[in-house]
Amino acid sequence: MSARDKVLDAFEELLVVEGARATTLDAVAARAEVSKGGLLYHFRSKEALVEGLLERLTALAAADTEAMAADPRGPSAYYVDTSVADGSPLDRTLVAAAGLAQDANVRARETLHEVHRGWFRLILEEVGDRAVARAIVLLGDGLYYNAVLAGSIASDDVAGTEPQDRAELLEVVALLKQQARR
Repeated sequence: MSARDKVLDAFEELLVVEGARATTLDAVAARAEVSKGGLLYHFRSKEALVEGLLERLTALAAADTEAMAADPRGPSAYYVDTSVADGSPLDRTLVAAAGLAQDANVRARETLHEVHRGWFRLILEEVGDRAVARAIVLLGDGLYYNAVLAGSIASDDVAGTEPQDRAELLEVVALLKQQARR
């Protein structure tokens, strides 16, 4: 792992665990176990760290969008089936970027919107109906939201974190796609 990635990982972890206000350059350097000078060599400011994280998110989302487009079940099934908090690099980076967006970071909000628009476009191309595409996206988003909350407030019967829960939701996706074809 490069020193740059180590610093970005530390920044990401601080965002997820402690929130945007805890992400001082000193805190990031300490978490990454590099000197502040080492951090500044790769990222001249906190804004540069944010840009680095958002570039990472864009790259991870592009790879996810490619996988989504190539899934033989279709983008809709892929989106819902993978809408779980799994601790993957994409998952961690999404949560970190969401923390920045909640802290009123405009670039983070724009990047998250663009990522989401990419997923929505693929689903819309597949189903051909904006309302059905929106329903599928919201189904996946709700699943993700409840998966993130499963350890805190979401009840087990609603969380949808188990494979059989996703299988049931994929049946709903199939019905929605069928409805859109009519």
